[in-house]
Amino acid sequence: MTPPLTMALAGNPNAGKTTLFNHITGARQHVGNYPGITVDHKEGRLVHRSQPITLTDLPGTYSMTAYSAEELVARDYLVNERPRVVINIVDASNLERNLYLTCQLLELGAPLVIALNMMDVAKDRGIEIHADKLEELLQVPVVPIIARSGKGTEKLLDTALQVANQEHKWQSRHITYSDDIDEAIDEMVSLIEQENFLTDLYPPRYTAIKYLESDEQLLTKGGNNDPASSSLLTAIVDNISNHTLKTLEVYPESIIADHRYGYIRSIVRQGVMSQNHDSDRLYTSDKIDKVLTHRLMGPLFMFAIIFILYQFTFSWSELPVGWLENFFGWLAEVAEATLPDGLMKSMVISGVIDGVGGVLGFVPLIMFMFFGIAILEDSGYLARVAFMMDRIFRIFGLHGSSVMPFIVSGGIAGGCAVPGVMATRTLRSPKERMATLLTVPFMNCGAKLPVLALLTGAFFSEHQARYMFFFTMLAWVVAMLAAKLLRSTVLRGAPTPFIMELPPYRFPTLRGLLIHTWERTWQYIKKAGTVILAISILLWAMMTFPELPKEQSAVFSSERDTVIAAYGETVAAEVLNAEKDNLTGNAEQLAEELAEIDSREAEASLKNSVAGRIGTGLVGISWLAGFDWRTNIALVGGFAAKEVIVSTLGTAYSMGEVAVEESESLGKRLQSDPKWNKVSAVAALLFIMFYAPCFVTVVCIAKEASWGWAAFSVTFNTVFAFGLATLVYQIGTLLQLG
Repeated sequence: MTPPLTMALAGNPNAGKTTLFNHITGARQHVGNYPGITVDHKEGRLVHRSQPITLTDLPGTYSMTAYSAEELVARDYLVNERPRVVINIVDASNLERNLYLTCQLLELGAPLVIALNMMDVAKDRGIEIHADKLEELLQVPVVPIIARSGKGTEKLLDTALQVANQEHKWQSRHITYSDDIDEAIDEMVSLIEQENFLTDLYPPRYTAIKYLESDEQLLTKGGNNDPASSSLLTAIVDNISNHTLKTLEVYPESIIADHRYGYIRSIVRQGVMSQNHDSDRLYTSDKIDKVLTHRLMGPLFMFAIIFILYQFTFSWSELPVGWLENFFGWLAEVAEATLPDGLMKSMVISGVIDGVGGVLGFVPLIMFMFFGIAILEDSGYLARVAFMMDRIFRIFGLHGSSVMPFIVSGGIAGGCAVPGVMATRTLRSPKERMATLLTVPFMNCGAKLPVLALLTGAFFSEHQARYMFFFTMLAWVVAMLAAKLLRSTVLRGAPTPFIMELPPYRFPTLRGLLIHTWERTWQYIKKAGTVILAISILLWAMMTFPELPKEQSAVFSSERDTVIAAYGETVAAEVLNAEKDNLTGNAEQLAEELAEIDSREAEASLKNSVAGRIGTGLVGISWLAGFDWRTNIALVGGFAAKEVIVSTLGTAYSMGEVAVEESESLGKRLQSDPKWNKVSAVAALLFIMFYAPCFVTVVCIAKEASWGWAAFSVTFNTVFAFGLATLVYQIGTLLQLG
């Protein structure tokens, strides 16, 4: 079989890289993490002209200087993996800015094909790009494409195959950076070649340029590899730096950047681009932004759009969620009818079906929520949300770039705190980064969404979307107040300026929306089928063992015998042999009394278990917030993963059920339980929203900051959440709002 060719997609954020990747690979892709660093790694497979291809989607980056994790992994992948061809996605409507990365890819010596994307957007803006002239001047193939529609992608893959099949030595492109800088580069290249300094990784000229740019990662790598040669190169850099500071008052890296842009400008002005200059013209995106990002109207539209998203999610998911509830109910009936009585039956019904089924039952809701978020993301609107929120964030000591970690973490319900924590790497200020990192777990991530949906559906079903919208807004308010507290105390410091690019509005493609929705939904399903399944079974075991002592079991057996004797064997036989719905008179009354004894025995068994003892042990303080011992069990399980709260509640409220076919949904069980009401539901919701992050997020915080900050996050969040829940429960109870 022909071995696959390796190709990589590189480009600026918002250049259409992911759209092209989704179009080319479709569902034949998977998401992982780059080795040694937790940044999304997308890899897809395809066959073109009978040639298998492995295509890697590199993180979007503006340059190859390793200032952020995304830039670091993009460069390291190219250097370490050496793909046979790099497809550089360039936004034709922002040609000069996008070609800056192209210059650095040429300096790295990568075998390059330029995909000139968004030709339709450029045309709408009165821009005409002559791809053949650009190809002639850059001396690399240039293929015009429209990634959204797939136009030009066949030719792009044909061209990429041609380049991949050619023998290509990674040779750095020579760009002039002024006489002084060029002399220093020549001197450094001579030394690098003589000492074979990092020549197995980078072209010598590229290493010299990176030393002049004070690239921290490469300087560290060079110092560890060959300290003597690295010191000589650093001495040359110091000499030229002193010279440029005296004569021009700038560092060499600024001169290099200026000359790159000069090189790009000279290429563009040699007949590559012509533009219809019309000072009165407003592009479509600009016209929309005059309304959607207006200082007063913009936030109103934002709130309306988020509310519509919730309305859409809950309205459309109600029916399929009901189908799944019925399906898992039927599955429990089958297990009840076919499995012999015993621990295995209890584990399958209470641990697996009621536990994992409670989580999987929310898959349609999660799917519709992710679909709505994908529309906002792919259309370019989420970038506008970040732009508008910057004005507010600065008041609370945060940075506009903090918005995206908040959104990724579940600022619009969904998402996950883990990538949200990792997304804080893009923040340059350490204190703003730390304040963001510690507060993103307050957002309503996808793991909390089933819990919020369960409790709002059970106690506020008539206005569920409205309450979900309220709890989302509350999460933002609380997170920003917490950030203000941190920035005013332990993380004091001046704010940094916020600059971001607003991509043009685009109509999302159905293919792209479905791929994004399925990717995120599948992660949720996979977690439910692995991590949540394991934790559910573990918690079932903790809620089962040790079993009720024989003396106590004998007391309940004696009670049953006494009740049966009181009604007589004939009535008892009728209860045993008939369906519950067909019972009447004494038989019905006997069945109810026996069920009540069974319920008390099941409760006693659960209280006697390891989990029950933990739950009852915490009641001494948890009663302040209205949490009973069963709820305590679920909340303790939530420290591992928030989805476990639903599965544990499902297990705790189904333990010992005899007639599973009569069992109600978890929401109805909570409604009928005297310990639950609207006030206790709100208190529980607030605690679940704001208490300690899940275990994986805590580990991620420790990796990104330290174990000390991770411990602070767990302690601070839990104490704050419990205080808030207690306040709400006590006031609500006092006012008799339950």
